[in-house]
Amino acid sequence: MRDVIVRFISKAPCIRILAFVSLATAVLLALLTNGSRNLSFFSLPSSPWAWTPSSSSFSFSAFSTDHPSPPPPPPVNPNTAMYPTFTSPKKQKAVANLVKELNEETMKRRGKERDKKMERIEASLASARALIKDAINKSRYSPPLVEDVDYVPQGEIYRNAYVFQRSYMLMGKMLKIYVYEEGEPPLFHYGPSKDIYSTEGIFLGLIESSHHFRTYDPDEAHVFFLPFSVVMILQHLFDPIERDKGVLERVIGDYVRMISIKYPYWNRSLGADHFMLSCHDWGPRATWSVHHLYFTSIRVLCNANTSEFFNPRKDVSFPEINLRTGNIGGLLTSGSSDRTILAFFAGRLHGRIRPWIFRHWKDKDPDIKVFERVPENSSLSYKEMMENSKYCLCPSGYEVASPRIVEAIYAECVPVLISEDYIMPFNDVLDWDKFSVRVSVGELPELKRILLRIGNNEYESLRRRVRQVQRHFVVNDPPKRYDVFHMMVHSLWLRRLNLRINA
Repeated sequence: MRDVIVRFISKAPCIRILAFVSLATAVLLALLTNGSRNLSFFSLPSSPWAWTPSSSSFSFSAFSTDHPSPPPPPPVNPNTAMYPTFTSPKKQKAVANLVKELNEETMKRRGKERDKKMERIEASLASARALIKDAINKSRYSPPLVEDVDYVPQGEIYRNAYVFQRSYMLMGKMLKIYVYEEGEPPLFHYGPSKDIYSTEGIFLGLIESSHHFRTYDPDEAHVFFLPFSVVMILQHLFDPIERDKGVLERVIGDYVRMISIKYPYWNRSLGADHFMLSCHDWGPRATWSVHHLYFTSIRVLCNANTSEFFNPRKDVSFPEINLRTGNIGGLLTSGSSDRTILAFFAGRLHGRIRPWIFRHWKDKDPDIKVFERVPENSSLSYKEMMENSKYCLCPSGYEVASPRIVEAIYAECVPVLISEDYIMPFNDVLDWDKFSVRVSVGELPELKRILLRIGNNEYESLRRRVRQVQRHFVVNDPPKRYDVFHMMVHSLWLRRLNLRINA
């Protein structure tokens, strides 16, 4: 394995002088409407991009009225907001070391000459922040949306359609992504294009082939992409007998060290304007090897699990899409207009939540069909079951994300979200409570009653909104405006806008 690492590192003329100068600048993260005044090197808002005061990512379904909304997340110390308090002594020690390092960097860099190139980047972002803040203010008076030849976001599926469109159009004009070219396939610049982790490879390829967003000049980049694939590292270097998880630490750690030696960009922000992408279950774990990557960088993850320290203030939740054959065509289906199945689920019995679904509903009620696998003698296939169901159950398995959420959206089947600690994809922009139903584990015995309580008119509104939101989850090659690729890039754009680098 070391030979593999040495081979890709040796391709670049690495600087072997260890005494390189840190050009990092002070980083502040703040809400557009309430910028931080703290003097610490990093700070974060309590939540990103609260465009409307309505339903948060932690709320229950609007249709579940018997249970109060859960308490809001605990208050965050803006001076150490990237670094939550851990019960693990090992993680807490890492946090203490990082906070100490940031304090030292803050003092060290005061009075230093400013980075003129970074100042230009920050000036352009400051103008974008001002325009979006203006859109937030104007949206209170419900102005007509600006003209867009492709598509005008409007309707209840958005938290604020006017602000989203303004932000999206600014992203299209401004955002530039630099992709580090170091590293060789298959561990770098390559990933799977089918099955459960397909989006890791597809979107890695789409970012690298983008003529619109990719720049080859790092001095004009707003964000920097680390193009490693967790799936491919595990597939090629992970021994299933020895099960040495340290392989991720060695490959990713060596790569980041090489990047930080060769270029000044990682060091000037301690990785805060860098991002990685992973749909593997071990995506969060893979970043622990480099603590700044784990705590400070933007992590685009399908496994957006807050109990595994996914941080919605800086990380991006990405939808898990199971492209079984790798074919991206023909995924959308209108389904039956007369849906005879109330609710449907078929999937393996694993994780903490699914056993409760099977216990309460498998073979218990003809209106709620629950299987580990659709019976071979069934008149309907798995796909046809979804197309003939009003509601599709989307419980977490081993990990919080489920490809059934996107499959349900494709089939115009209203998703029933049954998960804990999961931050929904594109939650900054989309109001999930307008096109899905949230049910807690404790409510599963009352699942049928909860669904039947939703009247026909309410259901038709939900289904119409599911149809409306489809375009934001479709995979296109080449990408099309407002599709899932652009929604992911827009989520990056929002995190970068929240990031202020004191040049």
